[in-house]
Amino acid sequence: RFAVSVGYWKDPYIQYFVRQAKERKAPEINRGKLACYYARVHGVSYLIKAFLKKTECNCQIVNLGAGMDTLFWRLKDENLLPRKYFEVDFPMIVARKIHNIKSKPPLSKPIMESHSGDSLLIDSHSLDSSRYSIVGADLRFSSDLEEKLKKHNLFFFLNLPTLLVAECVLVYMTPQQSANLLQWAASTFPVAMFINYEQVNMTDRFGQIMIENLQRRQCNLAGVEVCRSLDSQRERLLLNGWETARAIDMMKVYSFLPQADVKRIEGLEFLDEKELFEQLMQHYCICWASKDSSNL
Repeated sequence: RFAVSVGYWKDPYIQYFVRQAKERKAPEINRGKLACYYARVHGVSYLIKAFLKKTECNCQIVNLGAGMDTLFWRLKDENLLPRKYFEVDFPMIVARKIHNIKSKPPLSKPIMESHSGDSLLIDSHSLDSSRYSIVGADLRFSSDLEEKLKKHNLFFFLNLPTLLVAECVLVYMTPQQSANLLQWAASTFPVAMFINYEQVNMTDRFGQIMIENLQRRQCNLAGVEVCRSLDSQRERLLLNGWETARAIDMMKVYSFLPQADVKRIEGLEFLDEKELFEQLMQHYCICWASKDSSNL
């Protein structure tokens, strides 16, 4: 939310989910992280919109580990809603998000406006409308995920191209658990694309420092061994049922972004330590994979 408040990108809905952070980090860390978030938001958004345009929005999106993400509302504002948009996260997170949706008209109204049908199904751990569903499930267990999604008619849209998005999600699973999830997705959806954003190059000194800092905050990256390199990220996708896979680090993504806007955001926070910023960007990546890409 802080990044939005100082102008890195626009998101009129995040204020309804996340309180403003009071703490300011050191400028190089602050700017480095915010610029990395900026590249992440724009990089992932570019791939999502390319998928939506290619399919003419006749598709479904499954946002895995969505947290307080506001993508559904932003896509609706741009008239880019897919036929159905699903979100999945732990039941506790989903309950909090549903509470916010129910209590904030700017969130609930767009869901009602896009809903057609007799009744909108909603309880403390799930919400199901004709265009938006949010489901509480543990992504580490594909059978649990499939069971919950079946209740929300995911498989009614099985013939549609399906985009699955995971941002900083797979790295918190063991390699076997993330492999199971990727295999499940590849075997379930005939025409599909998978977008993954997470750490990379984690075996060098900078990567080790990142891991140590996270461990000090009781944050365990159970799947970090897959984050060795861009090659290891691609390999995981190809070994688990995906036909094509690409991966680029965030410094490369940053270089592809419109330079006028990059200059604008670089003027928001002064930064001396460009080397530190570049190191941070080289330790995150976007990967994307497809299945039956001839139809995408």
